[in-house]
Amino acid sequence: MPANPYDAILIVSFGGPEKREDVMPFLENVLRGRRVPRERMLEVAKHYYHFEGRSPINEQVRELAAALEALLRSTGPSLPVYIGNRNWHPMLPDTLRRMAGDGVKRALAFITSAFSSYSGCRQYLENIEAARAEVANAPIVERLRGFYNHPGFLEPMAASVRVALADLPDAEVVFTAHSIPLTMAGTSRYEEELREACRIVAELCGLSRWRLVYQSRSGPPSQPWLEPDVKDCLREIEATGVVVAPIGFLSDHLEVLWDLDEEVRAVCEEIKLPMRRAATVGAHPRFVEMIRELILERVEPGQPRLALGSGLICPDVCPAECCLTPPTSLSRPPSDR
Repeated sequence: MPANPYDAILIVSFGGPEKREDVMPFLENVLRGRRVPRERMLEVAKHYYHFEGRSPINEQVRELAAALEALLRSTGPSLPVYIGNRNWHPMLPDTLRRMAGDGVKRALAFITSAFSSYSGCRQYLENIEAARAEVANAPIVERLRGFYNHPGFLEPMAASVRVALADLPDAEVVFTAHSIPLTMAGTSRYEEELREACRIVAELCGLSRWRLVYQSRSGPPSQPWLEPDVKDCLREIEATGVVVAPIGFLSDHLEVLWDLDEEVRAVCEEIKLPMRRAATVGAHPRFVEMIRELILERVEPGQPRLALGSGLICPDVCPAECCLTPPTSLSRPPSDR
């Protein structure tokens, strides 16, 4: 068997503030170069202040990294796990500097985004290369393939939906994902992958009623984004209850805790629609095992490339036309993906 060419794993995530003083600098990082009105930034800042300025995303990524490193240590391949963020500490250049100092030469990156789009795929790859350009002797970093249809992602999601349905067995299931501009959706497989993932989870749960909707829309009203919006959808549901399943998110961070647990729940209370919110996959053991399986695909020839359904299995290397920059300027929302 050939020697493992990689000597570390890098988890690449969005990052989030951990105290009140972090909120505005964090949002300024997110919005750098974006045409988002300052009023929108201040509005989102209030959501963070509702939680004392602390997003749980960093803690949840640290939990995922610790679980993955422990699994790799016990079952192999034994590799150190690092964390590098796009928008808050530990920032990617700082992490790559640390990795270089530790002697890391070649790393595999796990990007905490399950679905293909510019902001969830190519932009992270650009961030990694920009960070490498800042660091002397930076390690080579290659990403692990996309996993939107991997059983290690979809089976834990289905388990969470079943737990929520146990409280509301006759509920309709509404899958949510972050809305993106139509210009961005047009350069990626975002909608296609989301629909396939929802279909598979629905099949695993034996669902007869489900729908895919979008949340956390931002940008000017003149710019079209993916619809329908989750809050509009709720007012049309005729079921006796609803289970909201945030399949587009990997952890229960701010856009889940605020947008769903606060705003969407308020709509459900207003229209007297019983609601349960399914948990995200977080650091579920099967999800952690999935990352190990993706690593094994790259280091051990002949490993199976696991996937559910009949959708495209993502390649190891993104093709040149994958998730291109949208043809118009982005109005990316200040988010916490």
